[in-house]
Amino acid sequence: MPAVPRSERGARIVGWGSYLPPKVLTNADLEAMVDTSDDWIVERTGIRERHVGGTTVGMSIESGRAALAKSGLAPEEIGAIVIATTTPDRQWGTAATVQNELGLRCGAFEINAACSGFVYALVTAHGLIQMGMQNVLVIGTDTLSRITDWTDRNTAVLFGDGSAAVVLSAVEGPGQLVSWDLDADGSAGPILYAELGGTITMEGKEVYRRAVRIMVDSAQKSMNHAGVSGDDIKMLIPHQANLRIIMAACDRLGIDESRTAVVLDRTGNTSAASIPLALIDAIDAGRIHAGDLVLLVGFGGGMTAASAIIRWGDAP
Repeated sequence: MPAVPRSERGARIVGWGSYLPPKVLTNADLEAMVDTSDDWIVERTGIRERHVGGTTVGMSIESGRAALAKSGLAPEEIGAIVIATTTPDRQWGTAATVQNELGLRCGAFEINAACSGFVYALVTAHGLIQMGMQNVLVIGTDTLSRITDWTDRNTAVLFGDGSAAVVLSAVEGPGQLVSWDLDADGSAGPILYAELGGTITMEGKEVYRRAVRIMVDSAQKSMNHAGVSGDDIKMLIPHQANLRIIMAACDRLGIDESRTAVVLDRTGNTSAASIPLALIDAIDAGRIHAGDLVLLVGFGGGMTAASAIIRWGDAP
């Protein structure tokens, strides 16, 4: 995809918020459920605990409310709500229900691109603003615990639940989005999927191999479109699937782990929530400053991939 035209009306993030359900499932808890150990899980994934429980609607309401409060915008000022999720509570209506509970009166829809979904939604929201919308609420939420087979040691150790949201507002002239890439490789669909009504099925070794490749490829496309290299990226916000995948991607992109946001040790893989959870953690920790180039990149079942480079602005 081309770099964002600099003459167009842009957008910037003016509010953010996150939510994790209170129940924590540690590696020690999993030792009593499946044939595994804390050492095995940490060595192979980097995960130490994950949050489980709640609903996609309920968590989206919590993170969305926090993001709106941070933005200072009134509900009537929001033009659309976009929710990235692969685990809706019902076949349809997740975004509309959240819209109603937050007191919004606007368009509402979901995007399902699995773990890449938040970046897909973020790019979509920028497009809505370029076409004239003023403010958009973007939420990434997943309740993967509902589709995890807790007797399968290969997948039970990986997944958790969570939600995170950002509010985008229009600005005149160039906004934060510098470049972006949306991609997919449907031939990899059979290695990571969940049938309707079923649980997550994964070929771990093949997912690792394909995931690193497609994630790095998307990130490099966004960097090429922006005319930058890994040295120019001040903060990498990768999908929080597996620490080994993140470190392999860092190595290939030339981005040191000191410039990488990692929260999976506390959250596990939260799918569409993982990138915004890591982004917000880095913002709140003071690791991102005005003018910094921030690279968001992820991959997901399907297999999808997406990346975006934003130039962080002053705090609202």
